[in-house]
Amino acid sequence: MNDGTLLAAVDLGSNSFRLEIGRFAYGHIERIEYRKETVRLGGGLDEERKLTPEAMQRGWECLARFGERLADFSPSQVRAVATQTLREARNRQEFIARGSEVLGYPIDVVSGPEEARLIYQGVAHLLPQSDERRLVVDIGGRSTELIVGQQFSPQLMASYRVGSVAWSARYFAQGAFTPQAFSTAEIAAKAVLDEALDTFHRNAWEVAYGASGTVGAVADILALAGLAPAGAITRAGLDWLQERLVRAQSAERLRLEGLKDERRPVLGGGLSVLRAVFDLLQIDQMQAAQGALRHGLLYDLLDREQPATDLRAAAVQGLMQRFAVDAAQAERVARTAGILFAQVAPPSPASAAAARELEWAARMHELGSLISHSDAHRHGAYILDNTDVPGFTATELHRLGLLVLGQRGKVRKLEAELHGDTGLVVQLLCLRLAVALCHARRDPDIAGLTLQLKGTHHVLTTRPGWARAYPQSAYLLREEALAWQKTPWELRLELH
Repeated sequence: MNDGTLLAAVDLGSNSFRLEIGRFAYGHIERIEYRKETVRLGGGLDEERKLTPEAMQRGWECLARFGERLADFSPSQVRAVATQTLREARNRQEFIARGSEVLGYPIDVVSGPEEARLIYQGVAHLLPQSDERRLVVDIGGRSTELIVGQQFSPQLMASYRVGSVAWSARYFAQGAFTPQAFSTAEIAAKAVLDEALDTFHRNAWEVAYGASGTVGAVADILALAGLAPAGAITRAGLDWLQERLVRAQSAERLRLEGLKDERRPVLGGGLSVLRAVFDLLQIDQMQAAQGALRHGLLYDLLDREQPATDLRAAAVQGLMQRFAVDAAQAERVARTAGILFAQVAPPSPASAAAARELEWAARMHELGSLISHSDAHRHGAYILDNTDVPGFTATELHRLGLLVLGQRGKVRKLEAELHGDTGLVVQLLCLRLAVALCHARRDPDIAGLTLQLKGTHHVLTTRPGWARAYPQSAYLLREEALAWQKTPWELRLELH
């Protein structure tokens, strides 16, 4: 990444959508522009956990405005992620498809632990460097993330389904603030967060930081009231604030210096969750942090540009170890697939990213073998679709799962997913060929073997005498060509 490069992060939160644009310079990212719009997407989930048309329209209109600002950015400069509301929404694909179109960039839904990791990265990069053990708390609209880490390394991460929008709708539905409502909301939050005690207990960390909307709003109110140093939140301050809300009786009647109108409807729920976190984790004081999810996204973009620091490579290695993958065979298949892919993919940043994705799929192609040998491809795909893997979005894991699923058997089973995605077709072809060529679990002889795109079909050519020297490999390649004949794509063989 060159100095002066602009990077952009889009955070589709449950309450607000945010756009952060920064410039990379001297190893750091300097803010260029920040936009925030209160969309309240989380408030648009109905009883069937579907987003209402009105909520989706609000989100699309916001994304269209962000997209206009980002029109000149390349795909490698932009990262857009969605969090808890779209993790829950049953019709999220409808929203994401249209949202990605109007934004101009793909929107990924991140898992709770991955959201927590990115939040920690954002907070850590904007704090002074220290060896202190940090607790980071992020109370969002429909989820709360807890992280313990040191410097830039998160060590413990968790996400809980409790947040300011959800709790305000459930316990302060009419905007009425009563002692009973606050007591009920706090008890309910503790019931959800109670399991955090085993992991995030008081001895696990030294200093507590809070990120994002609820913490920032409460810290601003307390500072302007003269009840805490700038950016600090104390137990006494939380007691005072709840008393003020109860005295006001409703959100509409609440008058507090520093309270923004957009925060007013969700302050009751957010305060209840924050008080529950303070009580459960024995927090005496919390400092509002400047960093947040969007900053973590920007720094993650930098890491993804550097293979040596890309967390995803380490995560793949971790999965391989966890499921006892044959590392030698994984390396063999990955190397062979990479050689084939390089022959048909023109050099470009997109091709480099696709090659890396193919390598990860090849390394994990036997992920399901520990469960079943004959159905390893199905189990491997299931694992990738249902496991939280640091650094990966749900979309990325699903794509890897498709490659793992499609490595053997009929190609037609993936015809719907392959339709219109020539990149995925080429990746899958190279992976299937590599698996076939490495069938003997030793390095294949691929000298003189070439893969070319001719018109609308691919042609695999071998050197003279290769088919006679390796009859089993030649047989498997012919079977592979037959599998592709039954699809809109074609593989032709020129075996000699």
